[in-house]
Amino acid sequence: MERRSWLVDASIYIFRAWFSIPDRWHTDAGMPLNAVYGYAGFLVDLLSRVQHGDAVAAAFDESLGSCFRNEVYPDYKSSRALPDEALAFQLQACRELTECAGIACFASERYEADDFLATLARLSAEQSTPFSVVTRDKDLGQLLLHEGALWWDFAADQQLGAADFFERFGVRPCQFADYLALVGDTVDDIPGVPGVGPKTAAALLAEFGSVEAIAARFEAVADLPVRGAKKLAERLPAHWEQVRVSHQLATLEDRVPGVDALPEYTLLREHVAAVCEYLDALGLAGPMQRRWQQLPIGGLQ
Repeated sequence: MERRSWLVDASIYIFRAWFSIPDRWHTDAGMPLNAVYGYAGFLVDLLSRVQHGDAVAAAFDESLGSCFRNEVYPDYKSSRALPDEALAFQLQACRELTECAGIACFASERYEADDFLATLARLSAEQSTPFSVVTRDKDLGQLLLHEGALWWDFAADQQLGAADFFERFGVRPCQFADYLALVGDTVDDIPGVPGVGPKTAAALLAEFGSVEAIAARFEAVADLPVRGAKKLAERLPAHWEQVRVSHQLATLEDRVPGVDALPEYTLLREHVAAVCEYLDALGLAGPMQRRWQQLPIGGLQ
């Protein structure tokens, strides 16, 4: 089979498990393990799809409040609370479990998980290696501009290619940062332009192609067949600094320093043994260990 890169947005699946799985498992010290249990199940299911010689990488978010984007806009993601002790414990445990499985892990206080995934996607594209971005985050749809790229919400088993992305959002993957610059994103505290929603943003980008092209022809906005076009032609210049900043925030950095190679992956017996030992130490011996033990081994160690 053709070699593929699997680029995992790990944190988003940890949070999904944290919020969706009942609090049934605990360490001897009383720390919850529901997110670890859910994430371990997600990871074992994912690895069952990976072929010998594929590239596998997991990116984690550790930059809340310290990301380079906060230097551009201090309020970026300011409405998000830092993880409490229980969640922080599970976030770290999930990373350690991923490392036990032999998967390359990427995280930084300066760069977000999305930036690592964008960098790994670029490296995949440069090697003509198709890739799947395993995520639930629409922002990573920007990466679908590469040949053979898939956005895959693994938990929902929903895969999108570039054409599917356009059908859902009305803009091309290469325009998604422009789209967010116009509509904003309340989840990430990206301001955008007041009163500009998805349909208006899609219409603007269908006509002009990019926010830079809009800025060069503000007067032409008034002639667009959208509701309130004349007022929009006045509103856009008045909020253009916001658009410029929002575009910087929404654009993924695909050249994170130090990330210069795709991590080839082979699941070895020692990886399965390490994961099972780690699960046992946490107090998750039993069914989850057996699921890992049933994975096909790609090496002889």
